[in-house]
Formats: sequence, structure tokens, C-alpha cells
Amino acid sequence: MSTLKHRILKNVFGFDEFRGQQEAVIDTLLAGRNVLAVMPTGSGKSLCYQVSALVSDGLTLVVSPLVALMRDQVAALKLSGVAAAAINSSQERDDNVAVWRDVAGGRVSILYLAPERLMTERMIAALQKLPVALIAVDEAHCISQWGPSFRPDYESLAQLGTLFPGVTIGAFTATADEATRNDVVQKLLGGDARVFVQGFDRPNISLTVVSKTSGPTQLLRFMADHQGETGIVYCLSRKDTEETASRLRAAGFKAIHYHAGMQPAAREAAQNTFMSETEVVVCATIAFGMGIDKPDVRFVFHLDMPGSLEAYYQEIGRAGRDGLPAAAHMLFGLGDIAQRRRFVEESNADDMAKRRDHKRLDALVAYAEAPSCRRQMLLAYFGESSGPCGNCDICRDPRELTDGSNEGRTVLAAILATGERFGPSHIADVLRGSETERIAQFNHARLSAFGSGKQLSRTNWLTLMRQMVGSGFLRIDVSGYGAMKLGPRAKGLLASEDNFLYRAETLRGGKRLRKKAEAAVQNDAPPELLTRLKALRRRIAEARRVPPYVIFSDRSLIDMASKAPKTEAEFAEVHGVGEAKLRDLAKAFLAEIQTG
Repeated sequence: MSTLKHRILKNVFGFDEFRGQQEAVIDTLLAGRNVLAVMPTGSGKSLCYQVSALVSDGLTLVVSPLVALMRDQVAALKLSGVAAAAINSSQERDDNVAVWRDVAGGRVSILYLAPERLMTERMIAALQKLPVALIAVDEAHCISQWGPSFRPDYESLAQLGTLFPGVTIGAFTATADEATRNDVVQKLLGGDARVFVQGFDRPNISLTVVSKTSGPTQLLRFMADHQGETGIVYCLSRKDTEETASRLRAAGFKAIHYHAGMQPAAREAAQNTFMSETEVVVCATIAFGMGIDKPDVRFVFHLDMPGSLEAYYQEIGRAGRDGLPAAAHMLFGLGDIAQRRRFVEESNADDMAKRRDHKRLDALVAYAEAPSCRRQMLLAYFGESSGPCGNCDICRDPRELTDGSNEGRTVLAAILATGERFGPSHIADVLRGSETERIAQFNHARLSAFGSGKQLSRTNWLTLMRQMVGSGFLRIDVSGYGAMKLGPRAKGLLASEDNFLYRAETLRGGKRLRKKAEAAVQNDAPPELLTRLKALRRRIAEARRVPPYVIFSDRSLIDMASKAPKTEAEFAEVHGVGEAKLRDLAKAFLAEIQTG
């Protein structure tokens, strides 16, 4: 058996030796034991079941999610002299009938099928009459992630063990966290399988995450440094793929689009262009990429946030398969989080699956807001430890964290004052004291929080709120149309028992803000006056039944005590004083200052 597998490896596939865990996976399958193999892109997963199939007597079924993937693998196997075939919807009926005759006649060793085709009563009944020796499920994570909502036939693969008793089943994927691995083993492999998890690290891929300001502009800026390279730009909607490709073409790049709504012939033409030409950029939805094995993809750019760290890992894994340097660049904004949350809530998955998807999204947000090495966090998610990588944006430019607790409490105050019913844009307008239609509609100019954050730009406040979401101080209520609500850590921040640390350099003018804040804290505010101002704040807060910080932050009181304003005009210059606070609170605090 050992001699045969090595001979097949050399003679059929042209390799002198197995890599990584390939041989162990093959030996386990040939011993008749079910396997789940989680191996990174480019590590040769398909070779595991292909060699096993050629060593075994009988037919091997390969379940594959995409026609393009089947076609490419069958073509490659045929070129290697392997009797492989596929039955799928892209072929003429006569061609499928001819393939089946070859299968039934024992002239096919490996048969590729989509789950929808396999799990029909007619196909199952026909296959049960044949000597099926092995079933390999490619992209097996789909059983866990797609089964409940997108590909119900993937979930139905759980019946394979019962339908084909005694037949060995191998599950293969490039990405699966522990929950997904457990799900696949339980659903597909009857709870009994040997699990192989090979290292996830792709050290040649440089990781970068950037705050989304203007996606199209940021993409063009990135592309200016990647002229003449092949790459993938992932977009959330079909419309975005078309508009992005058009924008890139106008800028002089060879760009095409790809999404599931295209006619089959157009999709195939786009894929063929990408696979066969150089210096081409495909702007695509997640419909593109699974099974794509183009070695010279130099970058993957996420114009919109992916759905999970697993999806992100899989998508960036399409870059740098040749082992040469490649770039993974992701834009990240609050709107992306809200939209992803909405997708989860509107899916057909059950409550347990939705909760798990939300947790996966939480992990992605935490990755995007990582204060230290991104690769460490990414690998840790998959249960792998490592040191700082030196090849992510944070390692290249270490982030200095600044205490933004006062700013965080200012945000929380505005959210509470508006009833936790509004999205980040409106909250930013409240903080800035902007006279918008919605501000007028809801009479929010009368709130004490109105204008309390004029020291920062609107963009700055949006960035801070995004970091607060990532740190657990805020959450986005999808059922409430993206309203900002207090997160699990908000209570600790309000009680000054927790600190909000932010990456100041991500704010426009962030360094200036930090210096200004430090200067305010370091001012020699008269301690006796500061004590009296805090006491007044407490009395007003108790009377209004709100936390003291809602009235004024410590930073505001320090600034107030230092400046000791005598007029309302001077009081308006105190940090955190907006029009409403000037109107509602100036007299009381000015009187307290003057009593000294």
C-alpha cells in the first residue's frame, strides 16, 4: 500500500514526496477511518483524496460546491491520466448521461458532484448499487456556515453516513475554527473522526486594516502602488462590483467584474480572463474565489468587511499562493458592521446559528481593532500561537494607545440622552452641535449633550465610536436599524472602573487632540474650586437623575476650574460646553466659580 501511494504520487502527480500532513491523512483514509483535514490554501488538500481514490478499489465521490471548481479539477486530473468526470448543471444532458454510463461501467475512478445533484433520491439510489469506496467533501466548512441558510443540500450531507454505511468519508477545508470543526465532525462524520489541523500561517501575506473614509478613493490610492499586478477586490453587492470595475478601468487598470447574478457565459468568460491573463483585477462578490488556484495573485482588497474571520482568512488566502510577497488590505467601518449584523438577523438560520454568527462577527471586529500584531490575533482565533509577525500594519507601525475614557463617556452620554435609538452619524452630529434636519426633527439641540464634542471632527467621533464597538463599550442594534446601544463594558466606563484606550493616530488630528487633552489634565486647576465644581455637578446630576459625567466630564471641570470664566462668552470656551449646556448650566457653574 505504501509503495503504491508513493508510486501514484510520483507517476501520476509528479511529486517526489508528500508535504506536511498529506501522508498521515491518506493513511487514515485508507485505513477506513473518517477524517477532517483543515489545511491552509496551497497545502495540497485535494491530493489527499485523489491519491487515496487511486489507491482504493472502487469509486470515489467528491462533493464540490462550485461547477468551476469541479471543471478545473477534473480537467487537471484528466491531464494527469486519471479517469475523472463530473455531472453538473453546466453540461448538456447527453454529456451527463454519457458520464453516468462510464461511471456505471466502472470506467471512472473519481466522480465530482454538487451536493444538490448528489442528494437526490434518484442519484443516491443509483450510487448505492455501485462499489463506492470513499466520499470526499471539499470545502466542508460549508456544512456549518452555508447549510442552515444558503445551501440546505450541504447540510443534508449529514445523511451520507447512513446512506452509505461502511464507506469512509473525508472532509476537507482550508479554514475552520473550533466550533466549525466540531460542527462538521458531528454533522458529517457521525461524531467519530480523526481531525488534522495543519498550521494556518501564510507569512508571505502582509495584513493591513484601514478605517473606511471613502472606499473608492482609498482603493485607487492602494492601486497606485500595485500597478501591473493581478488582484481581487471584494465588494459586498453586485452593483458595487460593476461600479468598482468601471472606476478602475477609467483609471487605466485592466478590471473585470464577477457576481452570481451574471449570465453563466459571462461569469465563465470573466473567470477565464482572470485565470488566463496577467495584470488583471477582478472586482467580485464572495461568489468568486472558492477553488480558484491562480498562483500570482498579488493582492486581495476588501472594499467591504467580510462576514467572519474564517471568510476573511479564506479570501485573503487566494493571494500569494506562489509563496512570494502578497498584500491583504481591508477597509473597515461602522456601516459594514451594521450591514453584516443585519445579514445575520435576516438569514433563515436558527437562533443558535445566528448567535454563533454574531460571535464570529465580534471576532472580526476585534481583529480589525487589534492593538497589537494582527497575525497573532488571526492565528489565535484558529487555535495557533505565534510571536509578532513583523508583516502587518501594526508590527510595521506600532500603535500608541491613548486614554480616551473622557471622550468615551461623552459618546455614551449622547447615546443615553437620545434614548439609544440613533446610529453613529446622528450621534456624531449631536456631539458636534450640527443643525441637521434630524436634529431639528427630534429637538436634540436642547439636549445637554448637544455640542459637547466640538473639539473633534465628525470623522473623529465616528472613528472613536467604531473603536468603542470593537472594544465592547458600544454595540450596534441590528433590529433597531443600526442604533448605537451601550455595550457590556459601558457600565464600567461610566463608573470610572474601566478605561477606553484608542488608537489616536487613526484620528485626523489625533496627536493634536492627545496633546491638548494632556495639557488640560496637567493645568494647575485650583483644587478647592475643582472640588466645589464636582460637588455642584453631583447635585445637579442627582436632581436630574443622570450620572455626573452626563453633566460635565472631569476634563471639562478641570478646564473650567483652570480658566475660571466670568461671563457666558468665556464659559462657552470651556471644553465640552455646547449651546445647550451653555444655556442650561452656565449660570449655576458661573455662580459657583464666583462664590470663591
